[in-house]
Amino acid sequence: MINLKNLELWFLTGSQHLYGEETLRQAAIHAEEIARYLDQSAQIPVSVVFKPIVKTSDEIYAAIADANHATNCIGIITWMHTFSPAKMWIRGLKILNKPLLHLHTQYNRDIPWDSIDMDFMNLNQSAHGDREFGHIVSKLRINRKVITGHWRDGNVLNQINVWARAAAAWHDWQGAQFARFGDNMRNVAVTDGDKVTAEAEFGFSVNTHAVGDLVQVVNAVSEAQIDQLIDEYEHTYTLAANVRHGGDKHQNVRDAAQIEIGLRQFLVDGGFKGFSNTFEDLHGLKQLPGIATQRLMQAGFGYAGEGDWKTAVLVRAAKVMAAGMPGGNAFMEDYTYHLDPSNTMVLGAHMLEVDPALANGKPKLEVHPLGIGGKEDPARLVFDAAGGPALNASLVDMGDRFRLIVNDVEAQEPQHGLPKLPVARVLWRPLPDMNTGCTAWIYAGGAHHTVYSQNLSVEYFRDFASIAGIELLHIGKDTRLTEFQKEIQWNDVYYKIR
Repeated sequence: MINLKNLELWFLTGSQHLYGEETLRQAAIHAEEIARYLDQSAQIPVSVVFKPIVKTSDEIYAAIADANHATNCIGIITWMHTFSPAKMWIRGLKILNKPLLHLHTQYNRDIPWDSIDMDFMNLNQSAHGDREFGHIVSKLRINRKVITGHWRDGNVLNQINVWARAAAAWHDWQGAQFARFGDNMRNVAVTDGDKVTAEAEFGFSVNTHAVGDLVQVVNAVSEAQIDQLIDEYEHTYTLAANVRHGGDKHQNVRDAAQIEIGLRQFLVDGGFKGFSNTFEDLHGLKQLPGIATQRLMQAGFGYAGEGDWKTAVLVRAAKVMAAGMPGGNAFMEDYTYHLDPSNTMVLGAHMLEVDPALANGKPKLEVHPLGIGGKEDPARLVFDAAGGPALNASLVDMGDRFRLIVNDVEAQEPQHGLPKLPVARVLWRPLPDMNTGCTAWIYAGGAHHTVYSQNLSVEYFRDFASIAGIELLHIGKDTRLTEFQKEIQWNDVYYKIR
């Protein structure tokens, strides 16, 4: 399971010695109260740690250097209680390598009309202290999130929550390892990409591991381990008659359980946070990992098929951002369309590997033939996903940069049975409509593989893209094709000259 509470945001408050010790004392008390309130808020999933008020260039530099080197610090929140001359911040900001959130707030919500005096004004100067700080951050061209409002306001807390989760996902990428069993599916363009540039820009590494090495681990799994996992399957899922004990496909389920145990062991022992594979390279495996992949994704690992490491790492990032939230985030593929003008829909699925976290009800464990891969019939979990707001996100390599594309969708409850399609599946309608949504996606160069999310909005991905320093294109209810095409053209210019 992914636990965010052991991660920290450091709360740094700016001031200066000009105002005297009493003002600084009060400012410290106020700042610590705000940090404690944020830390105790149920809306914010990480710890918020108060740090002593910074009043000089040396103090600022030291605090930021400490944040850079703190293992559990995923970012800093800055707030200027008084006026903090921004030239003091230059040295510190130039070494900052953690995400930055600028909280533009003030201690008091209301102006005390009857008692306000110059002492009050000297203490509560966020209105222009934060503008001074904001100017230098903009001048230094540092990406950050700016949130304006009183620190007790629910909307402010929610915005901090979104940014904190994005910062946690970015932190999770740093030094992360992803395994690629085999190479890219032959001759496919969008699933490939520059892994060296990705490691330089994003902090994770993707390296190929021989399927034979995985097979050695799988073959070492004991019968007792398999029995234990089969028992878990029986208590968790509805098993088809022919996969139960005595059924003609029960051995296929045992083989699938053996693969799951071995694959999990390989990933855990290697410190991997996700993986990809391809049905074109299954040497030594009896079947394509189906239920194994589904359950590993549900446990928090990133995954994508056919060697698509970019989607695998994005699935992991989405799972970190959404940790503890209801709903799921899963590897997905746009498979086929329903083009009835009165009810256009996309049928999303994959051969076997869709995360059961999306399931609307208890999944069924079934074994069926698979027409590709040339292996034995694989076990998989079959289910329908629930309706409701959702999105698809795609990370693509455009040659000169990485691009993140997000399309808001509206999932539909199944209207028909699919008795001959034994895979997990989702039905959705792209926003703003089928024609615009799909056309914009293709203009943007979006992949057929995506992260399908039931619980993240575009704001999570927007904050994540800002932290990562990459382009984001959003297709939603207000998208107009002519304006969207212009945005792509403007972005091409921007990313060439920045």
